Amino acid sequence: MPLYGFHCGNCDKNSELLVGFSDKPRCPHCGARNMERMISRPASPGRSKGLISAARAQAAREGHFSNYSRKERGG
Repeated sequence: MPLYGFHCGNCDKNSELLVGFSDKPRCPHCGARNMERMISRPASPGRSKGLISAARAQAAREGHFSNYSRKERGG
């Protein structure tokens, strides 16, 4: 199931909920069914040099090399 953004018309709060497209969810804050699906922006594929270097730096800090190619890993 996809993650959708919703806005509650009763309590005026936003929530991200994992629901089917035709489901009518309840607000997790107040329990109302007055939820309106919000339009979300598409995510970029993350191919810019800045994003790649930041991901590689984080991977090195965490001790894994999942963001490096097989050739760069030396194996």
